[in-house]
Amino acid sequence: MPKVRTMMKGDGVGDEKSSNEAVKGAWQMWHQNGTRCPRGTVPIRRSTVHDVLRAKSLFDFGKKQPYTGAQEVYGAKATINVWDPSIQVVNEFSLSQIWILSGSFDGSDLNSIEAGWQVSPELYGDSRPRLFTYWTTDSYQATGCYNLLCSGFVQTNSRIAIGAAISPVSSVSENQYDITILIWKDPKVGNWWMSFGDNTLVGYWPAELFTHLANHATMVEWGGEVVNTRASGEHTSTQMGSGHFADDGFGKASYFRNLEIVDADNSLSSVHDISTLAENTNCYNIKSSYNNLWGTYFYYGGPGNNPQCR
Repeated sequence: MPKVRTMMKGDGVGDEKSSNEAVKGAWQMWHQNGTRCPRGTVPIRRSTVHDVLRAKSLFDFGKKQPYTGAQEVYGAKATINVWDPSIQVVNEFSLSQIWILSGSFDGSDLNSIEAGWQVSPELYGDSRPRLFTYWTTDSYQATGCYNLLCSGFVQTNSRIAIGAAISPVSSVSENQYDITILIWKDPKVGNWWMSFGDNTLVGYWPAELFTHLANHATMVEWGGEVVNTRASGEHTSTQMGSGHFADDGFGKASYFRNLEIVDADNSLSSVHDISTLAENTNCYNIKSSYNNLWGTYFYYGGPGNNPQCR
């Protein structure tokens, strides 16, 4: 799975010109017709028979595939630009998310909490960007799932549906829309909470789900990821972010802005020392910087298959 990520690790960011253009918040499509949940209930996206049939097996439905320093971290926050990247084949996806991590990357005990937006025709049956969550305690092998497809994440909000389409989305050289996600550990009970937008609580991952994350995270990552099945014998043309490379900047390239972490005092602080990683910069890349308005931010993404990416 090709990825571009920025991590709270290492040092140094570039010096890019500030982008002060206005951006707007994105919301969810199911609100457009005035639909609301009855008091005391929460919205749950209904999985259909067709959703399950698109998966390789019932066991694989709603799960990621496995793939293969430390600082005490208790959460992370970012504002994420929302696009609708094109997907080449139905069993590929493109996502942009926050990872909260602890455990071994080369073993079977990696704990991960994840949230962001994704386009996944296999999971949802369409190519719309959707709000999602994910968790695992064994490096994506048997535990965990997307959204509410297994027991784990506990939703408490009746107005935000996990798995619902986000609207509107950004367009090249037009209005830019983004969503803000915060994940943090309750210092008293130990559950990991998620908020969306203007500090609206969505739900939580119970502490008892986890082993390493029962205490704290040791790494936070922000970035994009795609599945590359090489269905045509070449690198996929599934886009990451907007489908534009990072150098194209505001209005063309997708961004994460205002990267923050939660410390042991349950306080948010801006991230300054990060490192960036792109597995193949001819396919997708990343460029980070800092300014007073956006704090630490980065542009990322790309088109996938092109003459330099085969």
